[in-house]
Amino acid sequence: MIGYDYVEPLTLDEALESLATHGEDAHLIAGGASLVVMLHQQLIAPSVLVGLRRVEALRGIEARDDGSLRIGATTTHRQIERSPAAVAHAPALAEAFGHIATVRIRNQGTVGGNLAHADPAQDPPPILMALDASVSVAGPSGERRIPVADLFVDLFETSLEPGEIITAVELPPREPSARAIYVKFLPGSRDDYATVSVAASATIAEDGWRNVRIACGAVGPVPLRMRDAEAALEGTTPDDRALADAAATVADAVDPLDDTRGSAGYKRDMAVVWVRRALERLAAGAGR
Repeated sequence: MIGYDYVEPLTLDEALESLATHGEDAHLIAGGASLVVMLHQQLIAPSVLVGLRRVEALRGIEARDDGSLRIGATTTHRQIERSPAAVAHAPALAEAFGHIATVRIRNQGTVGGNLAHADPAQDPPPILMALDASVSVAGPSGERRIPVADLFVDLFETSLEPGEIITAVELPPREPSARAIYVKFLPGSRDDYATVSVAASATIAEDGWRNVRIACGAVGPVPLRMRDAEAALEGTTPDDRALADAAATVADAVDPLDDTRGSAGYKRDMAVVWVRRALERLAAGAGR
């Protein structure tokens, strides 16, 4: 029998206080899409669960006048998928969240919980990394921001400090000529985890590509930026050969694991293939 106390604070300060009071015995829960499974499998055994769903400050999607976008940590995947503000900011953002599992899971899971869970095969991290997103974090030492690209440190591990809570995802303004795309290679059904996922973005101008970002999921213990590929394309107007050469650098950047979705070697090959496809689609005018 799994036993734990459940507390449900109404404010962020109360949530932080609960974590401070109970220390390592406490665990945060928002949607619980992954956490409940871990509880039943006895992978974790907290004595206190701190529920965040009633904390108003953690909710909502806000499009700001400067073109930036704020997504509260307890916003569900489905809310992002269907949000006009998310679509207006970057259609690829909403599309990526629409790829997550099933509608039932998307109605339950939250963006903050997803990032804190740090599963390298999940859909949100690559698109958020490609869009230069950061997370706002509150904790005992105050508030800070962490680029999503720096949030993950190992399999299911983040750079969050004890007692910290992700409060929001912040996306900076985008230029009118910016494009973004998200693609994933599925081994089975549409709701399965990806063998490889790729998000890419760039500002496409007459004088070349700028602000090139390429991120991959399911190709290592953490989601990864493909920085050599980005550097190869930055400031260029790439042809097919240049796109293929940039994608080829991915083979040395990834560190995939053998699992039921493919061997490490197969995933490495597929990462190159799918990065190339994403870049070719950007060059052909796909993505917004």
